Amino acid sequence: MSEAPRQSRDRRLLVIQSHRQPLPWRWLERCLASVRSWAEERGFDYRFVDDALFETLPPDLRRKTLKQPVVASDLARLLAIADALAAGYDAVIWMDADSLVIDARRLQIPDVAYALGREVWVQTKGGGYRTRVKVHNAFLLFQAGNPFLDFYIHAADRIIRRHDGPMVPQLVGPKLLTALHNIIGCPVVEEAAMLSPAVVGDLLANVGVDTEARASPALDLFRNRCLAAPAVVNLCGSLVSMEGKPGELTAAEVADVMDLLLANPTLLA
Repeated sequence: MSEAPRQSRDRRLLVIQSHRQPLPWRWLERCLASVRSWAEERGFDYRFVDDALFETLPPDLRRKTLKQPVVASDLARLLAIADALAAGYDAVIWMDADSLVIDARRLQIPDVAYALGREVWVQTKGGGYRTRVKVHNAFLLFQAGNPFLDFYIHAADRIIRRHDGPMVPQLVGPKLLTALHNIIGCPVVEEAAMLSPAVVGDLLANVGVDTEARASPALDLFRNRCLAAPAVVNLCGSLVSMEGKPGELTAAEVADVMDLLLANPTLLA
């Protein structure tokens, strides 16, 4: 078996992840470890940042987004990426802390100026299921000299400054990126996927049973709409319950689906 390709000596690539400390769930450390291991195998530099990530924000925007940490993070990650590129890195990858690499060999870095992740979101609606195909920023790739990052930072900054009232968490993340993607067609790493609670539920429901005998409508829709089998999946930590915060998934369910996918990544193919 051939080894995974490593970073060229004359190119420097950095992988950045961030989360507040201490981590609220043990399964997050497993996610982080999977990304660190993948980066090390490829010869990439790796950097973990805690809440110091928000220090990249202008003070007025930091104050405005104190109650919207997801919005703050969506802009702060872009500024951290820009700083790393300015410091001499040839390319920077961002992966959310709740992203799990399930097939390290298939997670390749495309030769494009920039790229986003793919979101195939399956959810229940009216007794059936609805699927929305979008892009997400849980995975981002930016090469030095790319034409998109500066504009994205400018647009996100302007939207936050002009917005009055409560902000939806996806305001300058998936919502803005999907709107732009629908117009200009951004490059997408199809293997950088996202799992909705409905898909997780179908995966766990089939553990130890004859999959031919059990309906998996959400999982089937996900498979049918994905253009490539996922190599890294975002597990949507914002939807996981914790003390004082209800959610659509439990930490135990997330840990179980991680075990399942690491043992058999082709379940999503």
